[in-house]
Amino acid sequence: MHLYDIIRFAFRAASGYPTRTLLMLLAMAIGVSSVVVLSTLGDGAKQYVLDQFSSLGTNLVIVLPGRSETVGGPPPLLGVTPRDLTVDDAMALTRSANIRYVAPVVFGSAPVSYSGLQRDTPILGSTSQLFFIRQLEMGRGRFLPEAEANRAAPVCVLGDSTKKELFGNKPAVGERIRIGDNRFRVIGVLAEQGESLGIDLGNVVMIPVASAQALFDTTSLFRIMVEANDREAIGRARDTIVRIMKERHDGEDDVTVITQDAVLATFDRIFTALTLTVTGIGAISIAVAGILIMNVMLIAVSQRRSEVGLLKAIGAPNSEIVILFLAEAAILSFIGAVAGLIVAAGAVWLIEYILPQFPLTTPPWSIAVAVAVAFATGLIFGVLPALRAAHLDPVLALSRR
Repeated sequence: MHLYDIIRFAFRAASGYPTRTLLMLLAMAIGVSSVVVLSTLGDGAKQYVLDQFSSLGTNLVIVLPGRSETVGGPPPLLGVTPRDLTVDDAMALTRSANIRYVAPVVFGSAPVSYSGLQRDTPILGSTSQLFFIRQLEMGRGRFLPEAEANRAAPVCVLGDSTKKELFGNKPAVGERIRIGDNRFRVIGVLAEQGESLGIDLGNVVMIPVASAQALFDTTSLFRIMVEANDREAIGRARDTIVRIMKERHDGEDDVTVITQDAVLATFDRIFTALTLTVTGIGAISIAVAGILIMNVMLIAVSQRRSEVGLLKAIGAPNSEIVILFLAEAAILSFIGAVAGLIVAAGAVWLIEYILPQFPLTTPPWSIAVAVAVAFATGLIFGVLPALRAAHLDPVLALSRR
């Protein structure tokens, strides 16, 4: 029997029992679509987190007060802080040849008011170099002035959302607002930045770091943000920071230095494992579909006893009977896999429509794996029914006994 005859025979056998065929196609389609959708969601979650960290800047190194402890739980767990980070600590880092920018950061919240309107607003104190580290963009005016970090100046830069809430459509640059008990002149408004790691820069007010320390009555820093000269210099910059901090803190290793590459690599490993796990869970549904194919085809053997008996009576060898049943299982698996890919494409489109900010790109390997597993499953679970059909006695089969 030629290949064309085998395929035509399989299609006619499948179309002769539409309910049975529809069940097998549905089961395989659900299995394949679940694999593709779950792997797409896992890969999208990984890309979303990586994009969030990448939006912080490039070649980034973050210095946190406190020594990281390996005591379990989500890293880094910060231990007791023998000494706070200070502006002088931050300025000491600028003498490293591996570091391009250094921005000390003070963070807090205070009431911000203008012309009778008031709201509690996150206040971020830093220097002009934060503009380059975070790759910010100005909508109006200019960023914080280039001045000594210890010099307090009554100027501020508004996030775009804060500007809209306080000023509406009126221009804000040049106006004076009140932050806490102090008055500040608005010198700039940030362009729309969006969220980054849960912090919406559109809602903040930025002031010089010394002004923030005076506002919150503190000398300590929330963190120090550093940009290395290039990707190759990140490791050297980290070692330099650790050494300088240790020298300044009387030999105590009491800071945590996090490199952007290390964080991204950690999250990449975590989400890769997560993607493979959920893909494996989806693959189980394909195995379930394969079991359904086997059970339904075992029933089909009993329904088609006379057909098999006739084939054997006219001289069809057992191997040809096996091929015919395996071809039917393979074709149904392949069609079910294609239907599953169509369903998965529709599901991914719907998720993108509902969550446009969530990056969804189906990894090509998931499509190949889903189709290959579906095809192999159909063949593997089609072997038993095929062998049972091949070993039917032609006389008993034709007499339907």
